[in-house]
Amino acid sequence: MNLFDRVSEDIKKAMLARDSQSLEALRGIKKEFLEAKTAKGSDGDLSDEKAVAILAKMIKQRKESADIYSQQNRPELAATEMAQAEVIGRYMPASLSEEELTEKLREIIARVGASSPKEMGKVMGVASKELAGRAEGKAISAKVKELLS
Repeated sequence: MNLFDRVSEDIKKAMLARDSQSLEALRGIKKEFLEAKTAKGSDGDLSDEKAVAILAKMIKQRKESADIYSQQNRPELAATEMAQAEVIGRYMPASLSEEELTEKLREIIARVGASSPKEMGKVMGVASKELAGRAEGKAISAKVKELLS
């Protein structure tokens, strides 16, 4: 079962359970998936790789919104955003541990042939595609900097 179908099934379950918090997040996911499927230039199919990229973007947006709400002293809105990010996170592949991330990045650096911090862009291009959804961009960037220094 692909991610689109899993989300559709979970919407039904959330409706039956009257779980409005999860239902709102799941409907948001389905909306984004449908927009991607029907976007201009799309073939009408949504691969799991594209779906994971959409989910990662949605989680990042929710966390940024929660930070803004916290800064504006609106804890109830921040809590709602974080709860939605948690629901969305259920559909993400397992995150890489620190050691796994380091190992994967070393492989990518060796494959690309990068040896100095000036070549960070080449490594980041490959790493962000291969590790999409499994590690945050900030973590990847920091680790690449550390390994190339």
